[in-house]
Amino acid sequence: MKWIIPLCVVAAPVFAETCPPVKDNSQRIAEIVVELSQARGAGDARVLTQELWEMWTDAPDEIAQAMLDEGMSRRASYDFLGARHVLDRLVEYCPNYAEGYNQRAFANYLSSNFDAALVDLDRTLEIVPNHIAALSGKALTLMGLGRNDEAQIVLRQAVEMNPWLQERSLLTEPVGTDL
Repeated sequence: MKWIIPLCVVAAPVFAETCPPVKDNSQRIAEIVVELSQARGAGDARVLTQELWEMWTDAPDEIAQAMLDEGMSRRASYDFLGARHVLDRLVEYCPNYAEGYNQRAFANYLSSNFDAALVDLDRTLEIVPNHIAALSGKALTLMGLGRNDEAQIVLRQAVEMNPWLQERSLLTEPVGTDL
């Protein structure tokens, strides 16, 4: 398996036309978002959120999965440049796979490249409009850019979908009040 990563990184553009269609989980994601909005506790929300992450990080094929896993591993090891390089290849290979953009946005965010993160988060949300983690990440990124009013609006959208979202503590006004 280790040999597949270098092959993917080098050969991804060659395979660009062979990325299979991304599995359509939109129905189940929408159901989970409704369940999350009605969750009675953090434990229930955690289980539902884990199910979302399992769907979001289920890449279209083994090549894409290897690139996603490598990019996330590099990011977790603080190798943000390496993570971005692998995730660049992933989005070239599978341009309709939202999590490639979301994970690249996270690597950019962690290295304070907020402008690049915002572009990737917007693309993630074009593909999966109710991607709660991308909404939350977009709010944090907007905060990093000093665009706090916009950040509060986006964060409120994410918290409406998941009232147990950890970042809810960053809301400047309680949920249920207008900004």
